[in-house]
Amino acid sequence: MPETLTVGDEVTDEELNELFAAAWPEHRPRSWAALHARSLAWVTARIDRDLVGYVNVATDGGVHAFLLDTTVHPAHRRRGLGRRLVLAAVTAATTAGASWLHVDYEPHLGGFYQSAGFRPTAAGLLRLD
Repeated sequence: MPETLTVGDEVTDEELNELFAAAWPEHRPRSWAALHARSLAWVTARIDRDLVGYVNVATDGGVHAFLLDTTVHPAHRRRGLGRRLVLAAVTAATTAGASWLHVDYEPHLGGFYQSAGFRPTAAGLLRLD
């Protein structure tokens, strides 16, 4: 059954924590309200009522937006859903007036993000914990 992608979908902490626990073994349950309050947009993917994908678009409040937490349930991977989520996030960021959309990713995900139009850039990263 095809999934439905929605920008700004009402999504519960329970749903997001369940999805992230399935996709990220080290995930710890949390509240998502504060994150969504500061987000430019987020995109969800559902099959029927089940949450199977999510991506968040954070913002600096100006022209920069940041793609975070691209997540697809393991049972629904390798079918193009992640790319469709990212492309929907690109559209949402553009519609909201962002001029730049940034994403950080590990080297093995380069092809995935490049297939959605991202180009590698030099950047710096400092781990704080």
